[in-house]
Amino acid sequence: MEERDKVIVRTSFIGIAANVLLAAFKAFVGLLSGSIAVILDAINNLSDAVSSLVTIIGTKLSRKQPDRKHPLGYGRIEYLSAMIVAAIVLYAGVTSCGESIKKIIHPESADYSLFSIIIIGAAVLVKLLLGLYVMKKGKEVKSASLVASGTDALTDAIVSLSVLVSALVYVLFSISIEAYIGLLISLIIIKAGCQMLAETISELIGKRADCDLVLAIKKMIVEDEDVSGAYDLILHNYGPDSYTGSVHIEISDKLGALDIERVTRRIQAKVYNELGVILEAVSIYAVNNVDEEIVKARNIASKIALAHEGIKQTHGFYLDTVNKVLTIDCVISFDVKDMDAVFSEIHKEISAEFPDYLVKVNRDYDISD
Repeated sequence: MEERDKVIVRTSFIGIAANVLLAAFKAFVGLLSGSIAVILDAINNLSDAVSSLVTIIGTKLSRKQPDRKHPLGYGRIEYLSAMIVAAIVLYAGVTSCGESIKKIIHPESADYSLFSIIIIGAAVLVKLLLGLYVMKKGKEVKSASLVASGTDALTDAIVSLSVLVSALVYVLFSISIEAYIGLLISLIIIKAGCQMLAETISELIGKRADCDLVLAIKKMIVEDEDVSGAYDLILHNYGPDSYTGSVHIEISDKLGALDIERVTRRIQAKVYNELGVILEAVSIYAVNNVDEEIVKARNIASKIALAHEGIKQTHGFYLDTVNKVLTIDCVISFDVKDMDAVFSEIHKEISAEFPDYLVKVNRDYDISD
């Protein structure tokens, strides 16, 4: 984790240095040539430097030790810093849009020199390399803020390229399109800001965990000699690579309480040591493969459920022959439009097969779907 923080801070400082220099050069060129597009591009670079500074602050704050108010730590601050970065980008886009519209209504001619064009061309190349570098590092250490900054930098490369095109068009054909290019730049920036904001909000709401991680945890659990299945895995994210969760496991109903404790402790230790995920709860589905009545009932209920649209799996079957209760869990695809209708029909059909039982059909979702 410490190495991850160093990578984020180092990459962010590189971004700050590059953006401050680019902003200074572009501001100089913009003022010299009277180009609103170049000036807006310089402001955009300056906002990127502020974004990198926010990323550094967010990373430092997210590493605060857990306390009484926040016993699971401050990891989600990284998502808040990514949201602030997105807000800064949006503000820059909206401000630029307003200035560009003013220039379209009241046009002013720009005056580009060869030096100006060279500076803008160099800025395109620098922004492209910076964006690729920052995004690569962000993905390596799973930093939403760095990925957002890298995406923004790549967008800026396109922005700077459009400014270069407007300058060349003016020099070659004496046609000024820079106000319109400025408006286009603004719209690109606004779009990028909205996408970054949506992604961060998705993380805060509770985005599904990485499918590879989910499958790896389940595979690791079922490798245990006493476990026949792993279901209902729920993961809670408290920052990048900081997960807690719970899972249901299927084991033989012949195992005693001490055996069950050994199995759950074994699973929790293995998942944490190899994947860094804390399984706070490991619940049990006791499976009876000996009693013919229970086995037959399970097969009938499962066959009924699996015959319906979108049902991918059944598990957690429970038959209480004394109190006359039958329970089964069904995993349904997110593609099914009317889930209520499907489960209502399953409940109706199973109840018809077992008229003496109180039937409960539980709805589950496959988070690796």
